[in-house]
Amino acid sequence: MKTAVIYARYSSDNQSEQSIEGQLRVCEEYARSHDILILDTYIDRAMTGTNDNRADFQRMIKDSGKRDWNYVLVYKLDRFSRDKYATAVHKKTLKDNGVKLISATEHIPDTPEGIIFESMLEGYAEYYSAELSQKVRRGMNETRQKGNFTGGFLIYGYKVENKKVVIDDERAEVVRYIFEQYSLGVYVKDIIASLTARGILNRGKPFARNTVYNILKNEKYSGIYRHNDEVFENMYPQIVPLEIFERVRRKINANKYGKRSIEVVYLLRHKLKCGYCGQPISAECGTSKTGDKKRYYKCFGRKNHNGCKKSMIRKDYLENLILSTVIDELSKPKTLDRIVSGLLAEQERFIKENSIINVLLREKKQIETSLENIMAAIEQGVITNTTTKRLKELEARQEELERQILIERSKNAVRVSAEEIREYYKAALALEAQMLINYLVKDIVLYDDKIEIYFNKPTRTSPDENRGFSVFTGTADNIEIEIII
Repeated sequence: MKTAVIYARYSSDNQSEQSIEGQLRVCEEYARSHDILILDTYIDRAMTGTNDNRADFQRMIKDSGKRDWNYVLVYKLDRFSRDKYATAVHKKTLKDNGVKLISATEHIPDTPEGIIFESMLEGYAEYYSAELSQKVRRGMNETRQKGNFTGGFLIYGYKVENKKVVIDDERAEVVRYIFEQYSLGVYVKDIIASLTARGILNRGKPFARNTVYNILKNEKYSGIYRHNDEVFENMYPQIVPLEIFERVRRKINANKYGKRSIEVVYLLRHKLKCGYCGQPISAECGTSKTGDKKRYYKCFGRKNHNGCKKSMIRKDYLENLILSTVIDELSKPKTLDRIVSGLLAEQERFIKENSIINVLLREKKQIETSLENIMAAIEQGVITNTTTKRLKELEARQEELERQILIERSKNAVRVSAEEIREYYKAALALEAQMLINYLVKDIVLYDDKIEIYFNKPTRTSPDENRGFSVFTGTADNIEIEIII
């Protein structure tokens, strides 16, 4: 007996569960009249057909590989997809798995004329989707031109009345307070503490730092709303004077990560990671009772109270310890010999087991098979816009794959010599401290009693390499130090 599964879908435009019930009923009636046994159903609710990012659809395509059923039954072809290219790709997958796609309401004869008719239906489905999208965009733009709310999330400080965005007076005062305080130099954490002390909460909880920063960066509070390249000044009434908003924007831009002025250079900035919680370790500065500044490196997780107990470590002590260990070890011939022999062995293993070329060769073989199938169809007189487009795409991809394969083979042919590896690490010793760290060190993992220093490599290795190999293990001030290539 012939077996099948049903695939049903509705999008979010004025459709509902009744749409699914109707599709299932029609498909089941078709199956009964054609002596087909339904084994399962796959349903995607409120999902567009313009792409294949649908959970049950992907599950159905995957399950077809088990070859447990002969057909996929749909109410109409546009339920399967509204994209011609995606339809062709997934129909090819089903065909390879011995499964045929059937429309319960569109009689498509199993003849050459049927191929043309099916292509027309798929084209109409894609046209309908594109036209609907264009109408929706045009309607949304008209709504914005009238100054009406277009739906979606409404930012703090506003409410909607009669399709218009209006100011929520009580919350707007909070927004003004946040902007005024920040423009005067008050830290966000102190603004939050002040609001909390006054009983002003957000959804029953103290304001989150990200929420406050998002408020400070949102241009809508100045009365300006941007969509694509258009500016609308009639949608959001101004809560914050433009002068204050611009002052706040300048302060935020000046305080962006990496843009603040730094009086002291932290050599290990962006290199450190906590060995306990995995969070970055960043610069920290404090002032003692005598007025002296104390500089440290502190776990970002501990700063945010994630439960990490990693202790702070003095800046100068840690930097001197890392620098002296790296320089001392690289100056030893035995250490350098160990590095050279280890990297040469890794290089040979990588060239021998290069997975990139294998992946490219497998895909090239699949492309060649697909091209042969299309050419066979063309020879039988099956020529459509879809087959012509697919043929061009496959030929272009085949050419690109051949180029990539040549590049990868040429990379493998170029080996880094032992002398070049030695020169790479010796050259680092002649650099000043900051450049030496940037040149050599990839990551540093800190524990309270252990430091792991990961070096950059001058040779190509597999991305699957997890740890590399250790070239030095020693102890200083009861801290174990390990250098890993």
